[in-house]
Amino acid sequence: MAQRTIGLGIALVLLGIIVTVLSSSGSVTSLIPTFIGAIFVGIGLVASQMPERNRDMMHIAAAVALLAILGSLGSLIGRGSGGWALFSQLVTVVLCGGFLFLAIQSFKEARAARD
Repeated sequence: MAQRTIGLGIALVLLGIIVTVLSSSGSVTSLIPTFIGAIFVGIGLVASQMPERNRDMMHIAAAVALLAILGSLGSLIGRGSGGWALFSQLVTVVLCGGFLFLAIQSFKEARAARD
């Protein structure tokens, strides 16, 4: 899961940069996926460098994914985003939602293997 976490982070970093460039946005908020992605990359690197902390790091990554989903959906519902902001928020929800699903499956498999 550490490699998937890093992959998600890189995808979010690229999403934020691409949307910011293509939209010619002068706002830092268009880089929010980049900041979230950097957190995922950091979590994934810690997990891969310290295997004894993998479980903790993956639970933290799942929590960050959930917060990213809730934050993006909250912004969509609260502001009614459009254009590039809508695209960025929807992609963030899909990527983090897919990651959260995989994380939960991984947690279930790990628990079953322990029992």
